[in-house]
Amino acid sequence: MEKLSFEIQINAIPEKVWSVLWDHTSYRQWTTAFTEGSFYEGTLDEGSIVKFFDPNNNGMYSQVEKNIPNEEIKFLHLGEIYDGVEVPQEWGEATEAYILEENEEGTKLRTEIQTPAEFKAFFEDKFPTALGIIKNLSENQL
Repeated sequence: MEKLSFEIQINAIPEKVWSVLWDHTSYRQWTTAFTEGSFYEGTLDEGSIVKFFDPNNNGMYSQVEKNIPNEEIKFLHLGEIYDGVEVPQEWGEATEAYILEENEEGTKLRTEIQTPAEFKAFFEDKFPTALGIIKNLSENQL
């Protein structure tokens, strides 16, 4: 398992950054960094299952391990979805967390990812772009 961390300073309050992260419309915008047309289904309540899809009905499903609104959310990735069918995976502690820390300049957004080694290069390439889009949306969206 590879541990990765990415962060960006955003000139916006945590509530705005949180809204950009999880509002369905803006989620579709910033996740274009990974796959055009991405979306999610489900609630972000602790313990619930969230399904993350691409436009072809493929993706992954995860359990919300922690959700402190406007501060932190953490997902445990459980498996992949192929043509709408869930396929469990033995990823162990494959997690993805978004941590928002309010400061004098606004909000520091940090992502912490534990991922199988085969996904490391993908995340290192895509996450900085995604964070840049989140920053732009948070600072410029009404």
